[in-house]
Amino acid sequence: MAIAYLCLGTNIEDRKKFIEQAVSFLDMSENIKIIRTSALYETEPWGVKNQNWFLNLAVEIKTSLSPQDLLIKCLNIEKTLGRDRNQESRWGERPIDIDIIFYDNAIIQSEILTVPHERMHLRAFVLVPLLELIPDFRHPVLKKTVSELYDSLEDVEDIFLYGTKL
Repeated sequence: MAIAYLCLGTNIEDRKKFIEQAVSFLDMSENIKIIRTSALYETEPWGVKNQNWFLNLAVEIKTSLSPQDLLIKCLNIEKTLGRDRNQESRWGERPIDIDIIFYDNAIIQSEILTVPHERMHLRAFVLVPLLELIPDFRHPVLKKTVSELYDSLEDVEDIFLYGTKL
């Protein structure tokens, strides 16, 4: 079984409900066991600023799915919750986004999947929830811990603790 870290985000109301539903779908999946989640964070939009703020959290899972099958599972959950990637703009509003950030210490670069996530080290909305779960985890490509990656951020978007853990 592999340990993977996912980051979830949404900025369409009811944001908390979308996060809860996505976590529930992950938890009900036959080949996924949720180990723990971070707190929820309200985060400033990244990339496109003129939109609703996001809710984000990180989820640690244990899975027997391959990275590619985990991606397919995540995309199916997004679709179930109303996401249509063909109708949205890059970094725009979405009911749910589920990104695979780490999958054990795997390094994967394919047409459909890049692990570790290729921009995670630039985004406080990914790093802050991960700091709760794995501050000392070393990025297998950049060779820095999550804490070191956060400390080296140059442009930190606003992030506020939203509520308690799910």
